[in-house]
Amino acid sequence: MPMPQAGDKAPGFSLPDQSDATVSLSQFKGRHVVLYFYPKDATPGCTTEACDFRDEHSALVKAGAVVLGVSPDSVASHQKFATKQGLPFSLLADPDHALADAYGVWGEKSLYGRKFMGLIRATFLIGPDAKVVRVWPKVKVAGHVAEVLAALQGGAASDAAPAPKKAQAKAQAKAPVAKPAAVKKPAAKKAPAAKGAAKKGARA
Repeated sequence: MPMPQAGDKAPGFSLPDQSDATVSLSQFKGRHVVLYFYPKDATPGCTTEACDFRDEHSALVKAGAVVLGVSPDSVASHQKFATKQGLPFSLLADPDHALADAYGVWGEKSLYGRKFMGLIRATFLIGPDAKVVRVWPKVKVAGHVAEVLAALQGGAASDAAPAPKKAQAKAQAKAPVAKPAAVKKPAAKKAPAAKGAAKKGARA
């Protein structure tokens, strides 16, 4: 299925987490949900991403969000991973990748020239009205959680956003000041000598 985009209704779900408790999207109505898909428990990139969400979890909650991780791993695998890393949020088990399919993140991948089907790392920010607010497809782990937090806090700067006043003042100070063009004064005309005076001087 195609990946939902901003403004689309987020596909609903009910899946078990690491404690085997059923978690549904509907139970978070009125709150933001950070739904992040990752390929596999305990792998380097997925561990880094999970720990980044763990480290910023209090800030994400303060911003009004619930964090949910999803992978094709089993409940038992999630339990071991969450316990080892001290994860304070739910990891949903999606072994038949039904939820991954619904969000368009199950597809062809390649590794060392080998192609195979698998989960594509992606994150969805779902709004209080259960509509997708923002999508991060093909996530790069480094700095990703900071981007999600900035989006929740409304700190994602627009490309067209004006520069801060200090930066503007600095730029103006550096800008060369155009010198006004020098205005040439018209040369003063010499008063013509009186003819009579010239003749008088000649006689003397």
